Amino acid sequence: MAAPPQEIYQRYLWATLSQNADAVAEMFTVDGVLQSPLVRAGQAFPRRLEGREAIRTGLAEYYYRWAGEQQQAGLAGLTVNEEKSRSVVHTTADPDVFVVEIDPAFDSPDGIRIVSLLKIFRMRDGEIVLLRDYFSPDLVT
Repeated sequence: MAAPPQEIYQRYLWATLSQNADAVAEMFTVDGVLQSPLVRAGQAFPRRLEGREAIRTGLAEYYYRWAGEQQQAGLAGLTVNEEKSRSVVHTTADPDVFVVEIDPAFDSPDGIRIVSLLKIFRMRDGEIVLLRDYFSPDLVT
């Protein structure tokens, strides 16, 4: 029996928050796709990664670059404020599809910053076959 959507999302969340590209990639099928349709060409975050190994490599490169940019910008201490963050998992008529509304709150030097995101998960045999990640492309200049 496949894990419930809330559990899958929580595993995905912790893998991404810890910037663990291996853990994120292992949640995908071998032919899985990570797609960020709102990201423009040339931005730091990959717009589309096809295949588990491309997801692993692409995210590892992004996490490495992002950590360096945060260090340079003096934002290395940016942390998620779990108390002010919110997420809602919505199931759909298709048992292999669920949607997550996410409003993570970050403690920053300028105060709380909330970023709204929407993720659509399509599953196959307990693994992610397609994840569409919608967020402001300005977040990943």
